[in-house]
Amino acid sequence: MPVNPVCPNEFARTASEVITIEFDSAVEKIAQLNPWSEELFSNSKIKRRIGNSFEEIKTFDENYFDFIIHDPPMFALAGELYSEEFYREAFRVLKKRGKMFHYIGNTESKTVSTIFQSVIRKLKEVGFQKIYVRGEAFGVVARK
Repeated sequence: MPVNPVCPNEFARTASEVITIEFDSAVEKIAQLNPWSEELFSNSKIKRRIGNSFEEIKTFDENYFDFIIHDPPMFALAGELYSEEFYREAFRVLKKRGKMFHYIGNTESKTVSTIFQSVIRKLKEVGFQKIYVRGEAFGVVARK
């Protein structure tokens, strides 16, 4: 779940633990060179994992997270991260009333618009409620 390096830092200010998952260790090495990412490596509340989010999410207990930021690569590169199976796992690991922000892309794009509709349908099918598009953030928020 690659995220803007500032996000884990911001969440760590109030959360007891923040977990990031990055697929490629090279991305983490690049982040180490970014001064804005310093806290990602120095804050003990932030736990970094290298791996495939599709597999890593299965290792967490039920009701583990209050909030998930899901920022997958584009659909053509990681379709499994847009799958009903992945969303079912996200639902499982979220606490009651937990939320997931799912970055998808520009809703103005014809291709992305189709993906948005598919994502919303699948999120509903696995049990998420109050799903709403956050166009200004290029994603959707879904509540368990």
